[in-house]
Amino acid sequence: MAPTASSGGSTLPSGFAVFITFPDLLFILEFVFGGLVWILIASSLVPLPLLQGWVMFVSVFCFVGTTVLLFLYLIGAHGGETSWVSLDAVYHSIAALLYLSAAVLEALATILMQNGFIYEHYHENIAASVFSYAATLLYVVHAVFSLIRWKSS
Repeated sequence: MAPTASSGGSTLPSGFAVFITFPDLLFILEFVFGGLVWILIASSLVPLPLLQGWVMFVSVFCFVGTTVLLFLYLIGAHGGETSWVSLDAVYHSIAALLYLSAAVLEALATILMQNGFIYEHYHENIAASVFSYAATLLYVVHAVFSLIRWKSS
């Protein structure tokens, strides 16, 4: 028998419970790794503006979206409604797909700039690639567990 919407596993936390429940504690890591991608792309040389522009858009979009969603959870704006469980699952699924595309494009941009660029800029792009894949993994894990929570609600 499937759990009801009032069971503990299918409701969203509010207040500081966000920081102790899984997968919602991943908000902090998504915030940190997304911010690192944003900072590294912004500070590096951008030889391929179309590719790295997409990476910058995705990192800023997800950074702002994650910050807003975390803030709304902290103040308890969801009020325990099940529609917010759906919103959480949809947001993290879309963010995971966007970050996957951004991570692939950033890796491609890094490979293409291997020769002929300043060593420091190349290393910044390597770090941005690594952190974008880490952010992708975090969003995928969060999306999977949000979809499980949505299915049980």
